[in-house]
Amino acid sequence: MAHSKEMTSGASLPLIFNFTIPLLLGSLLQQTYSLVDAAIVGKFLGINALASVGASTSVVFLILGFCNGCCGGFGIPVAQKFGAHDYVTMRRYVAVSLKLAALLSVIIALITSLLCAFILRVMQTPETIFDNAYYYLLITFIGVPCTFFYNLLSSIIRALGDSKTPFWFLLFSTVLNILLDLLCILVFGWGVAGAAIATVFSQGVSAVLCYLYMNRKFEILRMTPSDRKFRPELAKQLLYIGTPMGLQFSITAIGSIMLQSANNALGTACVAAFTAGIRIKMFFLCMLESLGIAMATYCGQNYGAGKPERIWQGVKSATLLMVIYVVIVNGILWGFAERFTLLFVDASEHEIIEKAALFLHVSVSFFPFLGMLCILRYSIQGAGYTNLAMFSGVAEMIARILVSVIAVPLWGFWAICFGDSTAWVFAVIFLVPAFAYMYRRLKVIVARERADKM
Repeated sequence: MAHSKEMTSGASLPLIFNFTIPLLLGSLLQQTYSLVDAAIVGKFLGINALASVGASTSVVFLILGFCNGCCGGFGIPVAQKFGAHDYVTMRRYVAVSLKLAALLSVIIALITSLLCAFILRVMQTPETIFDNAYYYLLITFIGVPCTFFYNLLSSIIRALGDSKTPFWFLLFSTVLNILLDLLCILVFGWGVAGAAIATVFSQGVSAVLCYLYMNRKFEILRMTPSDRKFRPELAKQLLYIGTPMGLQFSITAIGSIMLQSANNALGTACVAAFTAGIRIKMFFLCMLESLGIAMATYCGQNYGAGKPERIWQGVKSATLLMVIYVVIVNGILWGFAERFTLLFVDASEHEIIEKAALFLHVSVSFFPFLGMLCILRYSIQGAGYTNLAMFSGVAEMIARILVSVIAVPLWGFWAICFGDSTAWVFAVIFLVPAFAYMYRRLKVIVARERADKM
């Protein structure tokens, strides 16, 4: 029998750290999907194929980011009701979220699949890589339901304090993804499309495993016929929390699309360097993202338990963990960026290696801002203030658009390297006062509730 875990008592640092580690390992495995795809494509299919995979990275983030944000949002009421020991309402939230996921994922998959060619044209995708980029993007969008359900189910399991189980399912799927990559590309000869098929299928396996485990092992989630009914009032609340979280990712991605479009116009070499650099960067920022997700669950449970003071304790503990990690990662990437790039291209591709290393050096230098962004934004979201957190995405979007429109025409790839970093700074400038506002408001609400009970 699987066990849930409350985070509403005890020292915050070990609770957050222990919860973060399985999330980190799972996130690293998800990025391994991306790394393996890109590495195999770059090594066996060439630079143009690698650029094809990377040409639509920001669009994929736009769509899948919305899905993942919604899933994270759907898990917040579950965490809050779990923290409040209201298990009946918690199960009803789970049932409604599954129905919403089925509807939303199919609609998103249909619409985005029909718009693939239009999207790539708008992004100024070079003709030399257009066809491969199209097939990669199309298959990725068709697989949206697989991604949606895995992230929703793992979010529900995490809301109960179990961050380990989704990791084990993802570990199996990662190994499967690697094997399928090799099979589809080297044996079947499906090229870039084969890499996309391998990833989508593997994520589908993760979703199925999560669903079976959740139903069989979590007694607290076993539903009665009454629990399974669709309840419009709960659906409204889930959409009220989940949609802003999804939109926050999408709004952020709009700026990324602008930045990537500007980079696409610089030529295939810049696209390939950006593709390699972004894959490596995403791998190393997993810890920061995982720490943020841990804070969402931590804050959600403590908000539900009426303990806002523990939220502030958690933020301080998470910040300490972030600083230690950032120092270590700066040492790694400043010393070995070029060597990491060799995972994707041959040593003879000097221009691509140089540009990718520059991108990584700039990005990692600004990781402290990214760390605070993740901690504060997810903490705000975990407390249910998803609309407020969404505006940090607006700040990121504005920053990336300004860099794309003003800086890239002047300084080329150098400006591309500072695009994400500038966005993180803009977001943190907004999130610091936003968190202070949210924390003060929570204390007032809890104090009023305690007074009413006296």
